[in-house]
Amino acid sequence: MDIKDYFIDKGFKNILIDEELKNHTTFRVGGPVDVMIQPEDEEEILRVLKIAKDNNIKYMVMGNGSNMLVKDTGIRGLMIKLNDNFNTIRYEDSSIFARSGALLSSVSNKALEASLKGMEFASGIPGALGGAITMNAGAYGGEMKDIVKRVKIIDNNLEIKWIDLEDMNFAYRTSKVKQEKLLVLEVEIRLEKGNKEEIEKEMNRLNEERRKKQPLEFASGGSTFKRPEGYFAGKLIDDSGLRGVRYKDAQVSEKHCGFVINRGSATCEDILTLIKTIQKTVRDNFDVELEREIMLLGDD
Repeated sequence: MDIKDYFIDKGFKNILIDEELKNHTTFRVGGPVDVMIQPEDEEEILRVLKIAKDNNIKYMVMGNGSNMLVKDTGIRGLMIKLNDNFNTIRYEDSSIFARSGALLSSVSNKALEASLKGMEFASGIPGALGGAITMNAGAYGGEMKDIVKRVKIIDNNLEIKWIDLEDMNFAYRTSKVKQEKLLVLEVEIRLEKGNKEEIEKEMNRLNEERRKKQPLEFASGGSTFKRPEGYFAGKLIDDSGLRGVRYKDAQVSEKHCGFVINRGSATCEDILTLIKTIQKTVRDNFDVELEREIMLLGDD
């Protein structure tokens, strides 16, 4: 049976067939996925997962589509998208409760509204909360592990449970969610009461820094490489003479060499070709291996 037949006419409100993933990723590249479903509540997520597991259907989960590079051939299987359809945020005392599809910028703005400090570092990270937890996203000296109290997940037995911070295995760009392929539903973020004007001032300062130093005017997946121990990826790339180097419409950003950007019509293959050139050049010049931070997804 075609995978699509397992999901068509099953009453899902938001289902797309053969949807081009370039329409859903910040890199603006990626071929079609067989089925994309955008569930609206936990019950629907569980129903989708049960169908997938009962029929041995490969599935993936995405949020805002940042930090992803999808192959031009696309993805065979199911994509569960948790973004605008699953993004409610509320605050209670010094805690923020947010569903995994909420953008970090929106969660940070809710914290500002409640005069809660501690999340300013995340206000400009262009991703959804679920992905940020999965990768322990960070910027400007802060990481998600610094503010998370607990995470609500669906495990591989389709059981819903809360995991406390101490059991989340947070480390540089990884977590228990990534390690065990869990699905994030909701996060409780513990912050501190602060001065609203000071919080807003710090958010504005960090976002202005980001605008000055990062190529936000171009499509990208965010920071392309992990930070090698003892080095900075962008400096290694710059010192290798690669600032502004292009392969077709894929380019090393002239503003920040740690970013590969899509100038308009780059394909996944173009971007990968440039990434491999960067890795080889840095390896030859400095004997340092640059590891991709961006996840490569898809089928050949």
